[in-house]
Amino acid sequence: MFGWEFPPYNSGGLGVACLGLARALLRAGLEVSFVLPKRLGAVNSAVRVVFGDDYYRELGLDTITLHEVDSPLYPYLTSSEYEAAGRSGLKTSPYAKTLIGEVLRYAMTAAKVARDEEFDVIHAHDWLSFPAGLEAKRISGKPLIVHVHATEFDRGGGTGVNQEVYDIERKGMEGADKVIAVSHHTKDILVSRYSIPPEKISVVHNGIDEADYLVPHGTPSEIQALRAAGNKIVLFVGRITIQKGPDYFVKMARKVLEYKKDVYFVVAGSGDMEWRMVEAVAAAGMSDRFIFTGFLRGEELNEVYRAADLYVMPSVSEPFGITPLEANLNGTPVLISKQTGAGEILSHALRCDFWDTDEMANQALAVLEHRSLHDTLRENGRAETRSIDWNKAAEKCIIVYDSVA
Repeated sequence: MFGWEFPPYNSGGLGVACLGLARALLRAGLEVSFVLPKRLGAVNSAVRVVFGDDYYRELGLDTITLHEVDSPLYPYLTSSEYEAAGRSGLKTSPYAKTLIGEVLRYAMTAAKVARDEEFDVIHAHDWLSFPAGLEAKRISGKPLIVHVHATEFDRGGGTGVNQEVYDIERKGMEGADKVIAVSHHTKDILVSRYSIPPEKISVVHNGIDEADYLVPHGTPSEIQALRAAGNKIVLFVGRITIQKGPDYFVKMARKVLEYKKDVYFVVAGSGDMEWRMVEAVAAAGMSDRFIFTGFLRGEELNEVYRAADLYVMPSVSEPFGITPLEANLNGTPVLISKQTGAGEILSHALRCDFWDTDEMANQALAVLEHRSLHDTLRENGRAETRSIDWNKAAEKCIIVYDSVA
């Protein structure tokens, strides 16, 4: 497997999905080697991890000692953001000056990895790893599966695409033996926007491991105080980017507060629209009703879920979306946009179009004011989500592996 991030060193849901699927494949009896572009600290010990930068010196690609290098290798950065991060980082970093350059160097190391490792199938996660997967296929002759967790049309939120990234995505899918899409929503985009034959695409919905969400830790004191005073909590979790619809969340919040004053809105995440979101909240006079926690993971995130009365995901285009599953397991009702893949497998969730902030506010108010609706969504959502596990996703992936191997 080639991937770009792996917990606890992840900046979003891509790493969470890679870990969940890899562990489930191990439980099914497969041997998995997960290849990352750079050496990290302690990663999940259940999965064998290979670090691409261990091969850099052998390939003549670096001039300094490679160990825990500070590098802006994040899967959701744009090329310009990557360059800016590089300018503010270590000048001695061995990583390329552009994101595309680093993706291509990762592909060069993949050739060496493919020569050294023993394997039957190559599985590359998202566009940053597609060139590495193609190079490993070229060297080994082994079949390649590319796993599409998001496309440029999702990340752009309808505002256009980066042609260079689009070309990498399309070349990866065309060169693969099979393509896995995380939802039918994503499959439709691959067929209509990338001209990939539908028979080449298998839909494998993401899953979740309930055991990761069962250990209580303690709700943050600030939110405890708000709850103790009788206030309601509405939660946003995710990258604060145009794709995730943070501007629609702010509009919904303003409409909720027109009818119900005892509501606070918690935003857990970070991204390029964070300050724009803060400014929009201030301009609407809601600064005293918003809490920005920054990026959270693990138990900190679980406790914020548990403290919330409602989780809202107003994504403009969401290939899948693991966060509603996380919210459900933590006993939090969910309201998601109709433009999300997770809605294909969730029956006990409220839905509305991302742009319809009037309806979004109406549904949020219904959950906050009617305890019976809240409890019904809470109990049924949790029960339903318990059956959506990574083992089922692994079984479907194994069928894809068998079809090419």
